[in-house]
Amino acid sequence: MAINYVPLDKNKHKELKVSAQAGFEFAKGSHLAAATIREFAQLAGSMPIVFIKDPQSGNYHVVAMLGTEQNTNFYVVDGKWQGPYVPMNIQRYPFDVRPDGDKLGVFFDENSDVVGDTGEALFTEDGEATEFLNKRQQFLSELANSEMLTQRFVKKVVELDLLEEIQVQLTYENGQQRNVTGMQSINEKKLRELDDAQVLEMHKNGFLGAIYATMVSLGQLNRLIELSNKTDMPIRNLQIRAAADAAKASQAQPTQAPQA
Repeated sequence: MAINYVPLDKNKHKELKVSAQAGFEFAKGSHLAAATIREFAQLAGSMPIVFIKDPQSGNYHVVAMLGTEQNTNFYVVDGKWQGPYVPMNIQRYPFDVRPDGDKLGVFFDENSDVVGDTGEALFTEDGEATEFLNKRQQFLSELANSEMLTQRFVKKVVELDLLEEIQVQLTYENGQQRNVTGMQSINEKKLRELDDAQVLEMHKNGFLGAIYATMVSLGQLNRLIELSNKTDMPIRNLQIRAAADAAKASQAQPTQAPQA
């Protein structure tokens, strides 16, 4: 059933409950999760962080890689999360914080399997938010603040022209090869060429540490190899390189597998 977020209303939804032990089956088809800057350190120890560009709006976003192809999340097996950290944008479900008129409001997916008449109540008999809902609202507020800071971070990275397109070449256990494209990461050479004033500014606003976290996180591509062993298409190995270098190699070896 399609996701359908609606505003949470204490009058309409006073009987609504949420199962807090439902697991992560809802995320099994998510191969990417929006990443926020305040969780980069935790994410970097669990999964790769990359930048992607929306082809329609031209805007850049930073995301955590949960799989190497659409509709496949390596981190969810039998509804259980396989890893030490769950991205905030996965944790928040079935809730979300979205514009509601001239302010932000709490929304929820009314089609979610975790929403119903059993579980944690959202409102008391008097129509007040329960402790459970208060904690969720606090979490959503922290997420919204982190997302706004993340937008500033991404804008600065793009402004400084620090991104380069990367490509991941996968080799599966059956010998099949596939290229994963459409991702960008920090160009280390361009980062080193920033002047002292730019580096100091990035350090003071916390962006420099965030940059290094995204760079270090690419080492977690090896975790994707490990987790793929529980899928129908185990990955034997992978190579990551700048897309420009991959293009040169492709020209030198015309028989190389085409991009996916």
